[in-house]
Amino acid sequence: MKYVKRPVEIEAFRYDGDMMDSDGEWYVPDWAVEAYENGVLFYKDAGELYVKTLEGDLHVSVGAYIVRGVKGEIYPCRADIFQKTYVTVQEPVFGYCPYCGKEMEE
Repeated sequence: MKYVKRPVEIEAFRYDGDMMDSDGEWYVPDWAVEAYENGVLFYKDAGELYVKTLEGDLHVSVGAYIVRGVKGEIYPCRADIFQKTYVTVQEPVFGYCPYCGKEMEE
């Protein structure tokens, strides 16, 4: 059997090697700041970023996406996998799919 993922909306940002600017201001989503403050996102091994998950601590490579899933879970996703799996959600326009922009049939 073949399967297709259901269209679920997630939040994510691309990790560029830091989460604060040179003035110490956060430039990532609030949920990522909260995850850092709660120890879910953390640095170890000479400044490498990790995510604490049910499967253990997962390394976040520079350029990877950090995703907050439908249940609030946080996990890293390689950029190539992310780009094949997700599309940017567009603002809804009546009669058009918010995920792909195609005209919807009635």
